[in-house]
Amino acid sequence: MTPRGVRGSAESRREDVLLAAMTEFAGGGLVGTSTEAIARRAGISQPYLFRLFPTKKALFLASVQRTFDQVTEAFRVAGEGKLGEQAKQAMGAAYGALLRENRTFLQLQLQAYASSVDDAAVRDLTRRAFGRLWETVVSISGMDEQMAQAFFAHGMLLNVTAAFGSTTGLPDDELGRLMTAEPAVFTATTLAQPAPPDPSPLTHHP
Repeated sequence: MTPRGVRGSAESRREDVLLAAMTEFAGGGLVGTSTEAIARRAGISQPYLFRLFPTKKALFLASVQRTFDQVTEAFRVAGEGKLGEQAKQAMGAAYGALLRENRTFLQLQLQAYASSVDDAAVRDLTRRAFGRLWETVVSISGMDEQMAQAFFAHGMLLNVTAAFGSTTGLPDDELGRLMTAEPAVFTATTLAQPAPPDPSPLTHHP
């Protein structure tokens, strides 16, 4: 049986490697990043890195999954105790904060989408993770299909705008203003608060 201290050390090292990999992959992508650079950033040897993650692809997939986990957690925290329009606004604000405060997050998300074009493993993981994120948003906010499409489409516009270096839609940046403005469907429709459940669904009233 592995001593607890050793197990804890391995788990800590695995987290260190994952964080280092996220930074390196954000800049170089799957193809352009070396495991040597990741190991150096994490302060370990390459052989030890491969004891923690069997391949560079496995490490990239874990890094991509972590970015989606970050969004899901941010949405969960932002939407806690909120419903409908209030939840949508809170999740949108949380995503904007991620883009402003974590450049690595934005870069790695874009690397995941780029690698999905011609790498089946990355595509499958990214598609599944995106699907779970969609389900999370809908379950928290109660959005219908049209509203969810607008929410995620607007999120992609925010990704591109952030990559261009404009996240606020400043008055002298017309393209930034257009890309960050809320979709018309948001301003034309307000999400209704979900109706409370019937406390006695089996009771029939004439």
